[in-house]
Amino acid sequence: MPRTTNSALPFDSAITLPPIAHARFAIGDVVRHRMFDFRGVVFDIDPIFANSDEWYDAIPEKLRPRKDQPFYHLLAENMESSYVAYVSQQNLVPDDSDEPVDHPAISGLFGDYEDGKYPLRREHRH
Repeated sequence: MPRTTNSALPFDSAITLPPIAHARFAIGDVVRHRMFDFRGVVFDIDPIFANSDEWYDAIPEKLRPRKDQPFYHLLAENMESSYVAYVSQQNLVPDDSDEPVDHPAISGLFGDYEDGKYPLRREHRH
């Protein structure tokens, strides 16, 4: 991993930087899980894994994604319910159904669905 030092700090520090990973999806994109039957709207992105070790260890070992990739927070839905999901980039594909996602929190964060995505409401933009 690349290392960098910062001589402006009052102590000797060597910081190990993670590899740079580029997010394939953006906030407002509608995506589908590649193995499980659910889809959702991206509402936040972590550049690398940022959840608990307990959450990660609960995933069966042969299905565990690498931690050095973007992870997406989704307003998700399946046939039974709506929920929030945390999914690795390697497990997501674009959703080509051209159907809106039915999640009760969408209207609080996003405008109306159009052209396969949701625009973030102005008050939530940085």
